[in-house]
Amino acid sequence: MRSACPEQRLDTVRINEVQLNLDCRDEIIPILRALQHLYSDDQLRCELLALVGKDVNGGTDPKRGRRGMNYWEIIVLAAARLGCNLDYDKLQDLAENHRTLRQIMGIGSWDERVDFDWQRIEDNVNKLRPETMKKINDLIVRAGHAEEPEAIESVRGDTFVVQTNIHYPTESSVIGDGLRKIVLLAILLAAEARLDGWRQGKHLLKKVRRVVRKIGQASAAKGARAEQLKPSYKKLLKQAAPIVGRARQLLEELNFVPDPSAFTLEKLKNGETVMATNEAKLLHYVILTEKVCDNARRRVQEGETVPNEEKIHSIFEPHTELIKRGKQPNPIEFGHKVLVIEDASGFVVDYQVVENGVLDQDLVMPVMKKLQKKFAGKIKSASFDRGFHTPENQEELAKIVSNPCIAAKGQKQGQQQHENGTLAFRKARQNHPGVESAIGALQAGNGLKRCRDRSKRGYRRYVGLGILGRNLQTLGKLLLAQDKAGCQAAKSKRKRAAA
Repeated sequence: MRSACPEQRLDTVRINEVQLNLDCRDEIIPILRALQHLYSDDQLRCELLALVGKDVNGGTDPKRGRRGMNYWEIIVLAAARLGCNLDYDKLQDLAENHRTLRQIMGIGSWDERVDFDWQRIEDNVNKLRPETMKKINDLIVRAGHAEEPEAIESVRGDTFVVQTNIHYPTESSVIGDGLRKIVLLAILLAAEARLDGWRQGKHLLKKVRRVVRKIGQASAAKGARAEQLKPSYKKLLKQAAPIVGRARQLLEELNFVPDPSAFTLEKLKNGETVMATNEAKLLHYVILTEKVCDNARRRVQEGETVPNEEKIHSIFEPHTELIKRGKQPNPIEFGHKVLVIEDASGFVVDYQVVENGVLDQDLVMPVMKKLQKKFAGKIKSASFDRGFHTPENQEELAKIVSNPCIAAKGQKQGQQQHENGTLAFRKARQNHPGVESAIGALQAGNGLKRCRDRSKRGYRRYVGLGILGRNLQTLGKLLLAQDKAGCQAAKSKRKRAAA
């Protein structure tokens, strides 16, 4: 059974009375202070617990079954995960040994042996939907604006890339990954059904690995050309064809009849297909591997240019997009763009994972119209970089914001815009690079350099957890500065004026 909140017992300290070390500069102190504030506000606490409860229990009865983590424990551990940029092993150790964190979770001194297995933490945190993470972040922003109501008057936004957790993709290595998963799953399924045909599966994998390694070495050589790779790719594709064909034959022998509408390439890439059985997983890898093989044949053997949207950069994270940012030292990145909008106090008031192929300039107006409506027209100033600029965007933004600031493209146009701009425009432009500081903090301190969770859904949840950690740190530092002005825990190197 589950409970929403920790029970108040003689051995527990009231959560709003837990003493924090205000002279400690560790990032966990502001997070714990923010959690204290959320728990002390009855309305906020009820809304938070209701959101988590809906995801964790759904339509089941929380009073039945074995004891699980209560909703408040899930919130605290979800906040600490990327608020402190921890993996699940370190999070488990923190939950078992950090006295103050356990007090905030409502664990008393009589419960010294209460432990948290990392798998149990992961299973519970992963029940939170990406949509729920957005709603939780909205509640935190609302709590922050209650402390600083004028913060929303000025916002600034930009996009950055959160990489997916994949190795550098080449078609040969992705084909090798796909064939490895196909063979291992086929061996397992054939053994369970007592079917022949996969006795030499591991030997086939050795042959595939030798060819993949040879292609990698040839590609790394100076002056490597496509013509030199053709024989090796031809050999790899020749090895792949019978393996994939035999895997499909195995699925027929197992009488596996999939739903054709569920196993489309597009749904597999976006992680919309449920793979509850090994048969479904095998078909998943077969379809993706066939597509990569087809792309390799078209590009290497036929000399065709394959569009980026048709490429698959990872068998395990097929939703990964190739993004050409042109920025050093990584002009090309693999992942997705994420848009963040920061207010004057440092709260990320809105964020979204940008869909594949969508340009920055297409994001400005839909996002700003939604935000202006959400905050009842309180936004007076909004600044964006030149990647968001079009003459139409500049004109439309001026209709909903009194001080629009989108840097013009081109050196001459930018200089002219600066000379003709108002004082408010110049100030907004001068302060806009501060959003880069927010992005740097998200990447370095909140794990948003590289996503460590799997699937498109897991990616979106992971981004939400990173934003949650950043917003809690911002709220916590505001509260700590009120508790004790100038204390170490409240200090921040970032300037808070957004415009």
